[in-house]
Amino acid sequence: MPDPLVHRISAARGPAVAARVGIALGLSITVCFLTGLISHWIQHPPTWFYWPANPVWLYRVTQGAHVISGVIAIPLLLVKLWAVYPRLFSRPLIGNPLRMLERGSIALLVGSVIFQLVTGLFNTAQFYPWKFFFTTTHYAMAYVALGALAIHLAVKLPVIRTALSRPIAETEKTVVREDSTLSGISRRAVLTTAGIGAVVAGLAVAGQTVPFLRWVAVLAPRNGEGPQGVPINRTAADAGVGDKARDPGYRLTVRTSGGHREFSRAELAALPQTAAALPIACVEGWSASAHWSGVRLRDLLTAVGEFHGGDVRFESLEPGGLYRTSVLPRRHAVDDSTLVALRLNGEDLTLDHGYPCRLIAPNRPGVLQTKWLSTIEVLS
Repeated sequence: MPDPLVHRISAARGPAVAARVGIALGLSITVCFLTGLISHWIQHPPTWFYWPANPVWLYRVTQGAHVISGVIAIPLLLVKLWAVYPRLFSRPLIGNPLRMLERGSIALLVGSVIFQLVTGLFNTAQFYPWKFFFTTTHYAMAYVALGALAIHLAVKLPVIRTALSRPIAETEKTVVREDSTLSGISRRAVLTTAGIGAVVAGLAVAGQTVPFLRWVAVLAPRNGEGPQGVPINRTAADAGVGDKARDPGYRLTVRTSGGHREFSRAELAALPQTAAALPIACVEGWSASAHWSGVRLRDLLTAVGEFHGGDVRFESLEPGGLYRTSVLPRRHAVDDSTLVALRLNGEDLTLDHGYPCRLIAPNRPGVLQTKWLSTIEVLS
């Protein structure tokens, strides 16, 4: 690096800060990646994937951790880029093959991580100013980001080990020059600010998942509250189901291997009712606990014909959309707390919450808790 440039670069910029912030950033990205995989596999399960019905709060925790870790990574990334930015333009720009690998991994890492964090943040607010399908692209780019991170760590490992082996104060003494015109900000101050920024960012959204933190969730698109005590992502007007759901002639069709039967809402309400306390958790990171009541799914299926277990498909009154159908695995279908819900927190479901009836099952993403049910069918 040219000598004049050294005089203009803050002593707080460099490997000492970059390595330490990088550790926190790497942990955040790893948590975000692993919890994101879980969410994707629940919605698009590989044949080998197993996701339990219990504990009922597990998806609430993993998806909340996914969004919180992603938000925490934003200030950490900014500090990391601030610490290394001047050295990105040091000479030579290209150099030998190892330097080319380093430069390429940095470019790919920075680009992919920024893409993931920005699109993920927009998704929490359900704001999509792009034409590509978010879920597929976000999933694919997660592997790109993780791969670039692995290459970057491998290339920079000697620098990281050296930086971490020296105390912050000692490193400052070896770098700062007496004739330098630096502003005087210390590495400890930068690291403290990065830590505080990460904690504040996490708390600013954590309240949409953690109830006792809702009062500080100033940046959360949802705060965990809403009509009947539960937020709403997709309204009946958005789904185009208002007239069908309110139709006095509405019938829920249930098919099993033993036959099929149609139920009016009054007939569903006349069946033995079961209550369950279940959280509903959405991929955008918000969740809310609620008390549901309705017909236990396995009891409803048994009332139609013999039900020996199996995957069950649910169809909505929605005329279209990616999530108008969902498949409930057997382990969820036979669970005591899986309901065809008619009531929420002591009241009949509102139209936006899925009236006349909806699925509610333990440990599932909200997009798979099908609302405005039209058909239930045992697949196997």
